[in-house]
Amino acid sequence: MAARRATKKPNISKDELTRYYRDMLLIRRFEEKAGQLYGMGLIGGFCHLYIGQEAVVVGLEAAAEEGDKRITSYRDHGHMLACGMDPNGVMAELTGREGGYSKGKGGSMHMFSKEKHFYGGHGIVGAQVPIGAGLAFADRYKENGRVTFTYFGDGAANQGQVYETFNMAALWALPVIFVIENNQYAMGTAQQRSTSTPDLHTRGEAFGIPGEVVDGMDVLAVKEAGEKAVGHCRAGKGPYILEVKTYRYRGHSMSDPAKYRTREEVQKMREERDPIEHVRALLLDGKHASEEDLKAIDKEIKKVVNESAEFARESPEPALDELWTDIYAEAE
Repeated sequence: MAARRATKKPNISKDELTRYYRDMLLIRRFEEKAGQLYGMGLIGGFCHLYIGQEAVVVGLEAAAEEGDKRITSYRDHGHMLACGMDPNGVMAELTGREGGYSKGKGGSMHMFSKEKHFYGGHGIVGAQVPIGAGLAFADRYKENGRVTFTYFGDGAANQGQVYETFNMAALWALPVIFVIENNQYAMGTAQQRSTSTPDLHTRGEAFGIPGEVVDGMDVLAVKEAGEKAVGHCRAGKGPYILEVKTYRYRGHSMSDPAKYRTREEVQKMREERDPIEHVRALLLDGKHASEEDLKAIDKEIKKVVNESAEFARESPEPALDELWTDIYAEAE
């Protein structure tokens, strides 16, 4: 596969670059396996894959610190893996098994990890945006210096509740980064057909919220933009908007044939703009790794993913009495 070459040598260590490659490859291989399990009938309901968008969440996680929070919509498997959630628990939840993060009761669209500060996984378009502002409000109230990454897509960017949230976030100077993962097609409609302006990062101007656009197929560009946004929020300057232009290779969900775009368009993106191949080229061109090194990483990642699928298969179905657990918050 041909990949674009770097125009300048990145100011980044070999270890960091290798970690980004490994993290993105884990997401890619995990999602490919999830697609296989869906095709076999082992994953039911909806299943939204993150293939093609890996650089977005890996780049922003590289800019985050321990204790920072993240919340997103239903295309969430990549976010879970990037913040360190166990692939076994994620895959088991996708298959509705007891070993899953929500004990098999949430599935793909409703996962949660208090330990990793991952607050979902939300099935209602745009509903996570005000919740993300609420998380940031708690941090501002506690004055703990934490930041919340609130992810949503180009389709959700037209939701009214997003603008209500922008207003309150600006009014209270909340430490929240609104990340618009613009994969250009929402649920299946090209952005130019559904949105009056191509510049989604300017949507906060009426509220005094700064924003910028970043290449979401370049993990280093995303990391750099993320660090700028994080610095803005930690300095008490209020919210920030990042429009991360990316591209999903699969349909909106596994049931979407994606007939609204050509195969040639998707193939061109794969060959010329793939985020993983870009980092692969940086590693090889910079002599940070050999072909054998990268093959070994791929083999290791495939082993982890295969083990997660096996764990999911072996994990039992949730017991009936699990229906009555996790309904109310436990008193601390």
